[in-house]
Amino acid sequence: MSLQNRVTPFGEIVAIAQRGLFTGNRGIIHDPATRTLLKRRWTSKAWIICDCDFKNVRRDVMSTRSWTELFFLDEAIALAAGHRPCFFCRRPQAEQFRACYPAEQPSAREIDAQLHAERLENGQKRRHPMEGPPSALPDGSVVAAGTDAYTMRRGHAHRWTVEGYAPPRGLDHADGLLTPPSTVMALRAGYRPVFHPSIDTALP
Repeated sequence: MSLQNRVTPFGEIVAIAQRGLFTGNRGIIHDPATRTLLKRRWTSKAWIICDCDFKNVRRDVMSTRSWTELFFLDEAIALAAGHRPCFFCRRPQAEQFRACYPAEQPSAREIDAQLHAERLENGQKRRHPMEGPPSALPDGSVVAAGTDAYTMRRGHAHRWTVEGYAPPRGLDHADGLLTPPSTVMALRAGYRPVFHPSIDTALP
C-alpha cells in the first residue's frame, strides 16, 4: 500500500504508486508511529526539491521524527506545487534558479517568502491569471484546465496523470497558472527543469 507522500501539480499530497524523479519536503508533517500525515501540510516556508540519490544516503521513509519525505513526478511538477531547488543537495541547480529569479541575488529565505505568498490562497493552492495562450509560456510551466494539470513544453501541453505524462496536445485555453509567477519568470529567464521521460512519448 502506497504512503500518502506523492505531490500533485495542485500541491496536494496523495497516496499513489507513482515513482517520481525527485524528493523534497515542507518540514515535519507526519506521525512516524503510523507513517501517516498530520493535518498540517507544511511547517516551513522552505518547500524544497531534493535529489533522491545523494551521497548514497538511504532513508526509511516517514519512519522518524525528521522531515517528511515527499515525492514528485519531475521538477516541473515540483515547481508547480510551489517548491524550489535545494541549496544543499542540488546546489548548482539552486544557484541557477537564484540567478534566473526575478530579484537580484535573493537569499533562500527571500525566495521562500515570495513563493509562499504566490503558492497559497486561504490555505489552498493558488491559481494565477494568465496573459496569452498556454503555448506562450516557457517550458516547464504548468497550467490548470478543468480538473486536469498540463505541463507545457515546446508549445504543447502534456497532461499529468498518475502513470506519468499523456501524449502532447494543443491547448488553446487554461483556467489558470499553477506554477507561481516568480518561478515562471525564472523559467523564462533560462532555468531548465528536469522532465520525466514520459513527456517524450509521442512527441510531434
